[in-house]
Amino acid sequence: MGFRLEGIFPAALLPLLLTMILFLGPLMQLYMDCQCDLADGLKDVLAPRSWARCLTDMRWLRNQVIAPLTEELVFRACMLPMLAPCTGLGPAVFTCPLFFGVAHFHHIIEQLRFRQSSVGSIFLSAAFQFSYTAVFGAYTAFLFIRTGHLVGPVLCHSFCNYMGFPAVCAALEHPQRRCLLVGYALGVALFLLLLQPLTDPKLYGSLPLCVLLERAGDSEALLCS
Repeated sequence: MGFRLEGIFPAALLPLLLTMILFLGPLMQLYMDCQCDLADGLKDVLAPRSWARCLTDMRWLRNQVIAPLTEELVFRACMLPMLAPCTGLGPAVFTCPLFFGVAHFHHIIEQLRFRQSSVGSIFLSAAFQFSYTAVFGAYTAFLFIRTGHLVGPVLCHSFCNYMGFPAVCAALEHPQRRCLLVGYALGVALFLLLLQPLTDPKLYGSLPLCVLLERAGDSEALLCS
């Protein structure tokens, strides 16, 4: 289920670094739109008072701690080991996120109940959310298999919840859009370049899920090596 000490430090740091590289453009956009100085911003982020305020905010706890931990535990740590022996690792990586995407359909009920928009736009928004949550679920499933740890997917999930979906339209209208678009493109290019090296299973020790499949006489060489 991804709870082990072997290789825990690279499993916590490298997937998060990889995800932050992918979000290079949005991070640049966040910095450009921030009114405070970088040093002052870091001081505020690292201040114990800021963390105490976050830990008493139930919305922050839900989005940054509870949801990432419970969703990754259910849809990666529990579901992948059950699906993989039946389907193989490859199909499991793409099947598991479908359940993850469907699990977010409860937002439709909330929006319909409070009449936040038209019915058509609500269902269109739900379809879009299903698409990107399914893609994200496939990514964290890939991380879980390649690292053999749950900590990486949880931290990446928390980071992505904080960042939200990249504001590409706002970047296109930004006064420094050329710089931002270079950042977006560079982030994607570096992400694709570093995806395999930073998730190399050799960095994380033995992979429990791959060992389980090998014992069952099934081995997915592309994902386990």
